[in-house]
Parts: sequence; C-alpha cells; structure tokens
Amino acid sequence: MKIFLLSILLALSLFSNESKEAIQVEILEKIFQNISLDEKIIIYSDNEKIIQEFNKNANFSTTQECRKASIIVLEDKKNLKDDFCKKAIFVLKYELLKEIPKSFGSMFWKKGRPNIVLIESRIKEQKISISKELEIYIEERIW
Repeated sequence: MKIFLLSILLALSLFSNESKEAIQVEILEKIFQNISLDEKIIIYSDNEKIIQEFNKNANFSTTQECRKASIIVLEDKKNLKDDFCKKAIFVLKYELLKEIPKSFGSMFWKKGRPNIVLIESRIKEQKISISKELEIYIEERIW
C-alpha cells in the first residue's frame, strides 16, 4: 500500500511541474507579445528546447536559421555569430547584457524567480516599441 501511495504521489508531482524551458517560453511570449519590431516576429534560439516549447505553443513562428529570424534568443555567448548583429538579441543571462552590446533585454533567474530587464538606450537604438505593460522592466543602464 505504501508503494502504491508513493508511486501516485510521484506521478502527480511529475505532472504538476513544468519544465524550466516551458516557464521561460511562457514569459518570453508575454514579452514578445508586448514589443513591436518593423517586421514580423520570427524567433531563433541557440537552445533547441526553447524552440520546441515555442513550437508547442504556436504563438510565434520559429526558424532554425538565424538569418531568417527577427529576434535571437541567446543563452550562450559562444553561440554568437556575426550575422546576429543585424537582429534584435534577447539574452537569457544577465551577464550577457554586458557582454553583448546589441542585446536589448534579458530574462534570467535569480533566487528561483524570473527577472526581466530591458535596456532603454538599446530599445531606442534598435527602434523597438514597448507596450506600457513592459515599462516597469525598463532600466537606463546595466548594473
């Protein structure tokens, strides 16, 4: 009986936990729904799990080729390529905001909570429009 109860509890806990990528993508979708670029939003990421989650939700188009994307979601600087320079770059680590001057924002985890930072000067420079809903995440500079 104990084994049966334990297996049921384990199964329930597995179903109740969303993956980190699923939660990240939900947050990223909210962000991207509240920004406006000069072109349709098509997402490329260096993290295949994130692309899979975007495809599951089907709210945004994705691509396997960075040159076809309008937004690059970057998790690792070593995956940064020269042709990313002409694209809007959104990073998944706060440190990358400092290291990648073309990145306009970041969504990262701190103390188990998601944090969002959008850099005002970079948003203006890249002519990205931000809705009022995202204004609370705008910062003048990187800390």
